[in-house]
Amino acid sequence: MAARLEGKVVLVTGAGSGIGRATAQLFAREGAKVIVADVNVEGGEDTTRMIKAAGGEATVVKADVSKTAEVESLIARAVETYGRLDCAHNNARIGSAGLPTHEYPEEHWDQVLSINLKGVWLCMKYEIAQMLTQGGGSIVNTASVAGLVGLRRSSAYVASKHGVAGLTKTAALEYAEAGIRVNAVCPGAIHTPLLERAFARNPERQKQFLAAEPVGRLGSAEEVAEAVVWLCSDAASFVTGHLMVIDGGWVAQ
Repeated sequence: MAARLEGKVVLVTGAGSGIGRATAQLFAREGAKVIVADVNVEGGEDTTRMIKAAGGEATVVKADVSKTAEVESLIARAVETYGRLDCAHNNARIGSAGLPTHEYPEEHWDQVLSINLKGVWLCMKYEIAQMLTQGGGSIVNTASVAGLVGLRRSSAYVASKHGVAGLTKTAALEYAEAGIRVNAVCPGAIHTPLLERAFARNPERQKQFLAAEPVGRLGSAEEVAEAVVWLCSDAASFVTGHLMVIDGGWVAQ
């Protein structure tokens, strides 16, 4: 069976660990050339080594998605390296401070919104500009179940992810006729370093997450990666503006 993304050029931000790493690896297995982007160069280099060891093709680029110049340079580097940009997974993000709204530190609020929301917008801004010159492309943003419902002690994260959901739908409408599809995945409780850090701060939280899951377990980064790759593939050619929930049934309750 032919690889789903044979010969495509794909960018993944936040690819140094977790969902980003799993997605970058799956893109490579499906025949794509992958730009592995992360502010953590060591993590990005590890992901790139894994891809190459498995026979794939990848290039690592250090990028802080909250910085305009770095995002512009990132997209330019992708095009310089591989000649085009067919797909992008805007996944870079940080978590919540875990405090109620009236106690939330302003500096952390600004940081979360800058990376989680402005970072996605900046990436889309330059990705779309490039895709318009090519006649199309596909973008998948990482939103969250926190982009669909409220979560206590997560005001900045919830605000940022609701913003990503709205941004995704708006861009999908704006560029549908240009052949650019824009979708988002909305993961629930996924076993990643981000969630592990949250559990380390509050061990009781892991029990609460498991008890709330209809399927009785956490999801895996690989399960989210499968959704991202499908949304970027030709199999999803009639899908745009969609928020795909990957949460074991959590928001269905």
